[in-house]
Amino acid sequence: MFTIDFVEFPSSSAAESAAFMERAFGWKSTAYGPDYTDVQGGGITLGFQSDTAEQAGAPLVIVRTDDLDRACREVEAAGGVITVEPFDFPGGRRFHFREPGGSELAVWQAE
Repeated sequence: MFTIDFVEFPSSSAAESAAFMERAFGWKSTAYGPDYTDVQGGGITLGFQSDTAEQAGAPLVIVRTDDLDRACREVEAAGGVITVEPFDFPGGRRFHFREPGGSELAVWQAE
């Protein structure tokens, strides 16, 4: 199963972006270190990445799956190019890919 459940935004300050969402919309946030914060609200999770080495150039749509390895194989078989190999992070694993039209997306699997 594949579901879009997460969108990650580049931010100059993950903490300030999350605080804004809390003040403006009452959404809750969880910090995962100084450079990354998740915001839960509006039916989807928003992530704010302030580590410039980790930022995508545009908002990053992230697809959730139950089988990351299978998803990686299917993305490549469909013509996608893996841009960031699968890696672990607090809460799961993910990889990034570019689809044939040039947009970068990611796929993640919860622990």
